[in-house]
Amino acid sequence: MSVHWTARTHRPDRRPWNAVFARAVVVLLGLVVAASPIAQAQPIETAAPSAYMIDDATGTILISKNPDTPLAPASMAKLMTLELAFQAIKEGRLSLDDEFFISENAWRRGGAPSRTSTMFAAVKSNVRLEDLLRGIMVQNANDACIAIAEGMAGSEAAFAGLMNQRARELGLTHSTFVNATGLPERDGPRQTMSTRDLVTLARHVINEYPDLYRLFSEPEFTWNKIRQTNRNPLIGQTIGVDGLLTGYDETDGFGMIASAVLDGQRIIVAVNGLKTSNERFSEVQKLLGWAARSFEKLSLFAAGEPVGAIGVYGGEIGSVPVAAHQPIEVLIPRGVRSKLRARIVYLGPLRAPVAEGQRVGEFQVFNDDQLIGTAPVFATRDVDVGPLYSRALDAAYQMVVELIHSGVDAATNR
Repeated sequence: MSVHWTARTHRPDRRPWNAVFARAVVVLLGLVVAASPIAQAQPIETAAPSAYMIDDATGTILISKNPDTPLAPASMAKLMTLELAFQAIKEGRLSLDDEFFISENAWRRGGAPSRTSTMFAAVKSNVRLEDLLRGIMVQNANDACIAIAEGMAGSEAAFAGLMNQRARELGLTHSTFVNATGLPERDGPRQTMSTRDLVTLARHVINEYPDLYRLFSEPEFTWNKIRQTNRNPLIGQTIGVDGLLTGYDETDGFGMIASAVLDGQRIIVAVNGLKTSNERFSEVQKLLGWAARSFEKLSLFAAGEPVGAIGVYGGEIGSVPVAAHQPIEVLIPRGVRSKLRARIVYLGPLRAPVAEGQRVGEFQVFNDDQLIGTAPVFATRDVDVGPLYSRALDAAYQMVVELIHSGVDAATNR
């Protein structure tokens, strides 16, 4: 296997970029993989109306079908409830031994009287947080979710506000939360998540809270003398699924967010909108199996290795090298010829001064026209403000560029 790459910019070293807002350094990655008669990566279709799947280590996008369509997540929304509890535990605001009160509201809306998924917590009892988490992660327990919401925020409505705030912080742009359980609200707004957001959130939970994530794989949980097996039937099977959640909505159908480790490679997949529970599980199994046998990892850049340079407006030098903090790796199809290309995208002009370690853009990798991976990139050195004459030259050039682009835009819009 051989990899050849070149980087070129759209301007000489001293000139600013020839676009006003969206800028890009083009990095050409030419990849040739010898064909193999045994392992040929084949495209795969899924019955799921919405599906999204990535490789965790590299972020490579393996499946992307209507990934930003907002659908009802049902019980998969509990993943955000768990994230808020996990964050509080990690930051020391909560401990696993803290006890939460099971209010009559939590009992009626999420406990035995609700006829929904429940851990059968007794009304007006106190339950340790660790047991509530097990109730959610093993049994999809609605009473546990409401108890956590009320204990952390005073009410479930206030907790939903925290869920939406945290969603924005984590970059979940197609998610709206109205309660802690994912249950539909009769007269309220609709709760929605996209499959891309589900995968983004799952990846965050898996990597940020690995010790707590392991609770997902417990085969059963007993509370109030009632034993219940894990509601995820793929847990413990040879396919390697070790966690996350299922959901069902009367309007949008069956969904699942799942993660599996296959030959040392963690894959995260979300599907939603399927017609039956069996179809949901069979689609997840099919997609995970396909991912395990169809791709291999390719390392493009080491951590800290410059991937290109971005022009600096008004700086002492005309550009600054940029690099990622983590290795940049992607998955590519086994045994087929692939053509990779990449670009560094940023909002410009990038103005001096620039600090070493400052995030300045995003590295994007494409296989032909399909985006398969991204990584934030950072300046590898300081760039101070340049002398007056160089800033004047940059300003004059920028003015000419903007005049040219305004003329192009005017002609294009006629």
